Amino acid sequence: MTQTPGASPPYEPGVAMPPVATARFAIGEVVRHRQFEFRGVVFDVDPVFANSDEWYEAIPEDVRPRKDQPFYHLLAENDESSYVAYVSQQNLVADDSEEPVDHPAIRGLFDGYTAGRYTLKRTHRH
Repeated sequence: MTQTPGASPPYEPGVAMPPVATARFAIGEVVRHRQFEFRGVVFDVDPVFANSDEWYEAIPEDVRPRKDQPFYHLLAENDESSYVAYVSQQNLVADDSEEPVDHPAIRGLFDGYTAGRYTLKRTHRH
């Protein structure tokens, strides 16, 4: 099989394709962690784990999430602070409080908040 330099590897018949992970949450959605007391707004989604091995291995093995699922970048908040969080899909649920998230970086990425969801600024849309 020949391949053009810089092209993607060709599909090989008989080789199983990896499963496609489907993101449950979209950019701008407000979510809540299943176990810990924090919530946040989604600002990016990785279809599978895309952080460092060091970060992953720092999670206790008995609660370590699978890598083959979407991971979400959140502008997060709890009662004490605002921060950026990286959370697996299995650890998130939709936040139905309809309360806005109070994170200082929200104004830089999003325009408005309506019906429990933020609208991404035009300059950040693909």
